[in-house]
Amino acid sequence: MNSKRKTKPKADPELIQQAIEEEHRIRKAFKDKDWAEIKGANSWMIFKVMSEFVEGMEKLAKIGPCVTIFGSARTKPANSYYKMAEEIAYELVQHGYGVITGGGPGIMEAGNKGAHRAGGKSVGLNIFLPFEQKGNIYIDPDKLITFDYFFVRKVMFVKYSQGFIVMPGGFGTLDELTEALTLIQTKKIGRFPIVMVGKKFWQGWLKWVKDVLIVEGMISAEDLDLFSLVDTPEDAVKAIDDFYSKYLLAPNF
Repeated sequence: MNSKRKTKPKADPELIQQAIEEEHRIRKAFKDKDWAEIKGANSWMIFKVMSEFVEGMEKLAKIGPCVTIFGSARTKPANSYYKMAEEIAYELVQHGYGVITGGGPGIMEAGNKGAHRAGGKSVGLNIFLPFEQKGNIYIDPDKLITFDYFFVRKVMFVKYSQGFIVMPGGFGTLDELTEALTLIQTKKIGRFPIVMVGKKFWQGWLKWVKDVLIVEGMISAEDLDLFSLVDTPEDAVKAIDDFYSKYLLAPNF
């Protein structure tokens, strides 16, 4: 019986050489400096961190009421979640809100696209990544900010958003969702609406929260009131409006 054996692709000699040289540089750095010198150099990072906080706060201070839309960067324009995010953003602008996203592709692009189409404020808080995530074309040119540090960027999301729309996404989306829930739960910030969109997508997560976190006593049953779960753009925007029919529309902290 004839069978074709798969041949492994040949490694790029240039890439191998670059990896060897990089390893050599790292080892030499540790050899030439002691631990205190290596870690002490990191203290200068504080100035970069401070500059990112200053730039973000100066640009966003007068942005007005905005809602942030989170979701996967991998979602394609043909996907129903992309179209839903675009429609939610469009409707939010019609209801008087600007739209903030992480500035990249996928759901983020959809959010900015919807805001742009509606003629509203379209803000992008981009992050510099090794694979070069670039700001999408639907962000207002004067409202694109690029960060090196995720934690600075997350502060901006929380501080300048009057609500979170959480579309289907991966680890990054879960990170932003659970941080907001934690800050509200622990009363580090005032409560604001967190609206999760896509009941089918989130049902596994919600079941785990109910069957494990609550049953094991890790959170209280009342913590389920910190977020809502909807399936349509209309219900997502209504959840934001309903919240602010009861509470003051104001900066979070």
